[in-house]
Amino acid sequence: MSEIVQGIPTLAEGRETSPRTVKMRGFGYAGKSTVLISLVTAVFLIICWWGVTELSVVPRLFLPKPWEVLTQFGIAWRDGYAGASLPEHIFASLFRITVAAAIAISFAIPLGLLMGLNRWAKGIFDAPIEFYWPLPPLAYLPLIIIWLGIGETSKITLLVLAMFAPICLSAQAGVRSLPIERVNAARSLGASPLQLFLSIVLPTALPEILTGIRIALGVGWSTLVAAELIASNRGIGYMIMSASQFLATDVVFVGIGIIAACAFAFGASVRLLESFLVPWKGKS
Repeated sequence: MSEIVQGIPTLAEGRETSPRTVKMRGFGYAGKSTVLISLVTAVFLIICWWGVTELSVVPRLFLPKPWEVLTQFGIAWRDGYAGASLPEHIFASLFRITVAAAIAISFAIPLGLLMGLNRWAKGIFDAPIEFYWPLPPLAYLPLIIIWLGIGETSKITLLVLAMFAPICLSAQAGVRSLPIERVNAARSLGASPLQLFLSIVLPTALPEILTGIRIALGVGWSTLVAAELIASNRGIGYMIMSASQFLATDVVFVGIGIIAACAFAFGASVRLLESFLVPWKGKS
């Protein structure tokens, strides 16, 4: 007997294969963690880094050894770098990213939902967002400096603009993906507009919104170095740029490693939030 389960045929005649088993053997990997694979990959990359530096394939000026980076991290933590301690640099960057993310989320989600629900809102706001979204932050950085000066306001504004668009567009896409059958079913049962929004629209859009937040946080961290170019004396981006001027490659690697660790922690936090808020995601 042969049957089709989720578009994938069973492996042998007469054997019963559940949809979950077929998904795991086919295109999906439901129930299987990729943590071990990621750890092995990370260890492999570090071994390759160590091998390349040991064999002097790349000059030490361009690629320091792994333990040299770890040693420099300890020195920067103990003695500081560029006029501030390492915790002060980290706190300054975390403060800017956190405040900018809070502002972007607070405004982008409601606007994105409104654009998905109302054609007038989409028509008014879609063009400006689509116009500035492809622009790199460094393109409008000079304007922000002219308009807002060189204080914290200009840095946070640059980060907000970088993170706003992906969250807003993801919220809009989440609403647009809502099956009309759900809306009609809820209306036929007498749901009010508020009940329709809270019970149907928002839960449907939430997975897309959380994905947009993850993307926005990645964009925010990549924009951090540009934001901290604006007359900063604190921050990981400032520390990296300061070290690059003196060809201190090991310090640059320390800064890159800290940004990568912080960005990973933020992304993991959003994924953890997804497991609580949208446990059904990817299981249909």
